[in-house]
Formats: sequence, structure tokens, C-alpha cells
Amino acid sequence: MKKLLFLVLLLPVIAMAQVAERQILTMSELTIKQGHNEQFKAGVKMYKECYEKNKGTESWNLWSRIQGEGTVYALTGLVKNWAELDKDDEAGKACRDIVINMIMPHIEKSVYHLASTMPEMSTKKVTPDRTVVWVTYFRVKNSTVFNATLKEVHNTLKAVEGDIRGSWYSFMGGAEDAPDYMVTTSYKDLAEMDIEKDGVWKIMENKHGVKKAEQVRNDFRGAIDDSWGYTYILNKEMSK
Repeated sequence: MKKLLFLVLLLPVIAMAQVAERQILTMSELTIKQGHNEQFKAGVKMYKECYEKNKGTESWNLWSRIQGEGTVYALTGLVKNWAELDKDDEAGKACRDIVINMIMPHIEKSVYHLASTMPEMSTKKVTPDRTVVWVTYFRVKNSTVFNATLKEVHNTLKAVEGDIRGSWYSFMGGAEDAPDYMVTTSYKDLAEMDIEKDGVWKIMENKHGVKKAEQVRNDFRGAIDDSWGYTYILNKEMSK
């Protein structure tokens, strides 16, 4: 438990991006106590200053969630394998008192997720200047059908547009109500989200006809138990 507590602020950076090889995404969702947001932000800045002073080499990105109840941040990291989760961080250890005394008291709830990247189902065009991500989560009741339809849609997108639009992840364990998959679509800023494009089902219809598009769409929806989504904005001041 203590190890996971410190992992909350000691994970390497990922901008919800695509990687060439399958890796493990770590993600902490932090719900801040009502009225404690400024204290939380001050604590994170103190930690960042301490970490840099102690010549820490890891980096992190902290994202602010726009929609939904309360004030929520998402902290994401990427590791090559399970063994990397055991890696020591001396600079982080030197600053652990700040985490305990100046950050954790302002967190109401922390939910920790692990997910596997899906390189074969993800875009190759994500760039480091992305500061906004739209994340859609899926709880699935038939993963075989879900993945089969996903592959069919992605093959069509590749044929029409030359690439897939998002980056996909498969969750590894979690609570009963945890998602099974998620897809992230990144943007340079909020204004870029105003650019309108044909939806994937319209592209399927144009490429394969109405009947085929409806069949794939019905199969996809039939494999899903539930889905939901949020927009996250990168907080540069609290990231390293």
C-alpha cells in the first residue's frame, strides 16, 4: 500500500500517446476534497520543486477533468513491464513527506488503474504538443465480438484516411464497475475539437454501404455493456 501511495506522484510521463510496443499504462484518478483544490495544487508544486532540487529524473503529466462531479485530476504513466514498478526513485523518497503532509490530506479518493497499450489498434500520429484528450471508456460483455468489430472499423479507417484516429488500451484487472477498454483522442487545444469530421459509422457506410455499416455498428453496440467519456486538459504548471 505504501508503495502505491508514492507511485501516485512518481510515475513517468505519457501524453495518452501511442507507442510502438505493447506497454503498461498506469493511471491514477484523484478526486479532490471540496474547497481543497488550491491546497492540493500548492502541494504538487512543492513536490515538483523538491523533486527537481533533488535531481529527480522522472517526469509526469497531470490532467484536469472538465466534466463530471467534483474536481478530478488524472495522473498517467507508462512502464515497459511489471518489473519497472519496483524501480526505486531516490529523489521521490526524499520528497515523500510532502506527499504525505501536503498532498494526500486534500485527496478525497484515489482510484488506480493499469491498462495494456494496443499498438495494433492505435494511431501513429500523436505528437507531444497535444494538450487536450477526449477519453471514452467501455465496459464490455462480449470481448470477442467487440475486438472483431473494432478491427473491422480500424481497417476501414486505415484504408480511407491512412491511419486510426485514437489510441486504445485494455484494462488489466480492477473493480467490478471498472472499464474494460478505453480510447483516447488527442488535440492541440480545445479549439481543434470544433473541427468537424465524418463519424466512423458514416465512413463505414461510404466505404461498404448502409447494410454492412449497420451490421458492424449493431454488433459493436451489442458487445458493450456501458460506455462514458470525459475531456482532460493538461495542467502544465503541475507537470514536469
